[in-house]
Amino acid sequence: MGESGSRIRINRAPVLTLWAAVVAERLGFDRGTALTLGQAVAGMSAYAKGVSLGIIEPKPDLVREHGERLAEGERLYVDLLGRPVPVVRTAEGIRALNKGKPGRPAAVERYLEGKFKDRLEEARAAMTELAATYPPEELNRRGFRLYESFRPAVPAGERGWGAAGELDLDRIRAARA
Repeated sequence: MGESGSRIRINRAPVLTLWAAVVAERLGFDRGTALTLGQAVAGMSAYAKGVSLGIIEPKPDLVREHGERLAEGERLYVDLLGRPVPVVRTAEGIRALNKGKPGRPAAVERYLEGKFKDRLEEARAAMTELAATYPPEELNRRGFRLYESFRPAVPAGERGWGAAGELDLDRIRAARA
């Protein structure tokens, strides 16, 4: 993975996973829940384009309150970056579903570490700084468009599927409100 300066060569899926997790944390979700939400948004975006209908607004207090009353395995939906993400209560807390099973925060973190290598914390910091410049509700509403403004450029169509591009951290920092 050739990186230099503010650029990281990476494909889009881990970038969206990290960005969605950062947005979820800005909205008030804990890191474990945020990581699984990020993974789910990236997975949903692999086949869904455009903005999906939101089932509920992303209100962590409301999700926690409803989550505590959910029977294990019962679903609730969180609207994150225009994607309705199904979540369930587990013994570890609220987790987004990934392929029908509760996401595992440690596995998502390992995935991100493997993709970003030694640049993960630098990328997370740039995204966190950007997220902090927006009120939470506006960030969630505009977040996918923000991602589109800094995501790695890849060829159009099938040629771009899974292809690596350059993520420019300076471009993320420049997208501030």
